[in-house]
Amino acid sequence: MAPRLLVHTRTTDYRHDSIPAGVAALRALGAFEVHATEDPAALERPLDGYAAVVFLSTSGDILTPAGRERLAAYVESGGGFVGVHAAACTEYGWPYYGELLGTWFDRHPRHQPGRAVVEDHDHPATRHLPAVWEFTDEWYDFRTNPRGTVRVLVTADESSYEGGGMGEDHPLVWCRDHGRGRVFYTALGHAAEAYDDPAFRAHLLGGISWAAGRPLP
Repeated sequence: MAPRLLVHTRTTDYRHDSIPAGVAALRALGAFEVHATEDPAALERPLDGYAAVVFLSTSGDILTPAGRERLAAYVESGGGFVGVHAAACTEYGWPYYGELLGTWFDRHPRHQPGRAVVEDHDHPATRHLPAVWEFTDEWYDFRTNPRGTVRVLVTADESSYEGGGMGEDHPLVWCRDHGRGRVFYTALGHAAEAYDDPAFRAHLLGGISWAAGRPLP
């Protein structure tokens, strides 16, 4: 049986139209049994049966107090956590979540083409990518630069698009250990079209597999 993913897509703030495309892409990977839900009670139940929990463009406060406790205990005890795109716009009122993810979303310029620079190819999420990855997205700025607390995998080249606000060191994709668990985050994935891109699908597969502790062949 394929390892199971709990893919949470609840939003209480901005809702991305690309969420259904994202869920479909995760299912199409074929590597996981995907349980997609928007029910906050799903995070209140035992999570031990899941290889990873994925927050796919969630936004706002989406967890109950019991769900917060359950998610924290799951990651601390060795569970995998993956945040995609607007997962960084989630649970601003829960300090633990900011520590878990590494930072929170601050702002973004318009959706536009730009260049993502792969800083670390020694990771399943990036090893297939070119040194400079041409991509179209919102190029999120974050409240703080997470470098120093995370392993940065990809940065944004702000000279390649208009409106960047973090400067020369602009992390875009990263991973980290947290407790006994693993956390992976990618800021990419705004538009539905991104989830049809084979390179982006491979990026997600690599990141999720790493967080879940399931190495790719």
